Amino acid sequence: MKRNIISLIVFVLCMPFISLAHPGHGETDGFTITHYFTEPVHIVVALVALIAVVAGVRYFRSNKQQS
Repeated sequence: MKRNIISLIVFVLCMPFISLAHPGHGETDGFTITHYFTEPVHIVVALVALIAVVAGVRYFRSNKQQS
């Protein structure tokens, strides 16, 4: 079970590197906050990362309370 969680965390952390060459790159300056709010790929990655963090926190808190 821990191996699956670690694999998921590594995958989520690598997602920004996977999506660097998405179509539309270069339409806005890539080093501004506007780029991250106007490109849907970045929004999806941010939401998936947020969901993973919330799920991880809930999982570890529930395991800690059971011990």
